[in-house]
Amino acid sequence: MKDADCVEFLRWALPQLELRWPGFRKVRRQVCKRVGRRLKELGLETIRQYRERLNADPEEWAVLDAACRITVSRFYRDSQVFAVLRREIVPALAQSACAEARAVRCWCAGCASGEEVYTLRILWAAEIQARFPEIGFEIVGTDADPVMIRRARQGCYSRGSLEDMPPEWLSRGFTRSNATYCVADAYRRDVAFLLQDIRSEAPPGPFDLVLCRNLAFTYFMPAPQRDTLDRIAAVLRPRGYLVVGVRERLPQGARGYRALTGCREIYRRDEAA
Repeated sequence: MKDADCVEFLRWALPQLELRWPGFRKVRRQVCKRVGRRLKELGLETIRQYRERLNADPEEWAVLDAACRITVSRFYRDSQVFAVLRREIVPALAQSACAEARAVRCWCAGCASGEEVYTLRILWAAEIQARFPEIGFEIVGTDADPVMIRRARQGCYSRGSLEDMPPEWLSRGFTRSNATYCVADAYRRDVAFLLQDIRSEAPPGPFDLVLCRNLAFTYFMPAPQRDTLDRIAAVLRPRGYLVVGVRERLPQGARGYRALTGCREIYRRDEAA
C-alpha cells in the first residue's frame, strides 16, 4: 500500500472514529502497516476494497480502531517533565498525603507497556520514599490494548527504551539477562495494570496525580477530548496535578486547571474544582 493511499484512507476514516488526522501524521506508518496486514487477513487487494468492507460491516470499525492505537513509549520520556515531578510535584504530594495519613495515588492513562508507570515507581523509591517512610505510593496504569497490558505486567524491556533513564536508576531498578532488562521485584509493589479505554472508563479514584500524555489531547477529536478531561476530573483531587504531553494542551474552554510556570505540561487543579 502506497503512503499516499494510506494517508487518503486515514483522512477519511479517522474522523468517523472521532480521531484527529493531524495527531497521526508523523506516526501514520505504524497504523498503515497494521491496515496493510488487515487487508491480507481479509484477502483484499486495495484500500478501496477495505473502505467498502467498512461501509458494509460495522463491526470492522472496531478492528480499525484497535489498529489506530499508537504504542510508542520509553522510560523517563520528556526528562524535563520528570525533573519537575521529581523535584517539586511528588514531594509536595507526599507531604500532603503524610499530613492526611494516606498513600499518594497516581494514574497513568494510556500506559502502553508500562514504562511511565515504572519510571514513577523508581522515582519514588530512589528520591522520595526515604523522606516519607510512613506512607505508600500507589500507581494504576490503564490501556485499551491487551497486548500492551500483558507486556506491562511482564515488565521486561530492551536497552533502547531505557536510554533516557538516570544511570543510577537503571542500575538499581532492573535485573539484566543478556539484552533484556526486567524491573526488579521491589519496584513492582503497589503497581496495578488494568485493561481500560479512557474514552469510556477510568479506574476508581481519587488520585493525586494523573498522567495522560500523548493520547487524548493528541489523537482525539475535540468532543472526546472534553469527555476525557471530565472523566479525569471526576477522579482527580482538588489541587491534584494533571500531566499532558509536551506538544499537547487542554481542550479549548477547559476550566479549573492552571499550568505551572516553567512547565506548561503540568496543570494543577483548582481548589474549588
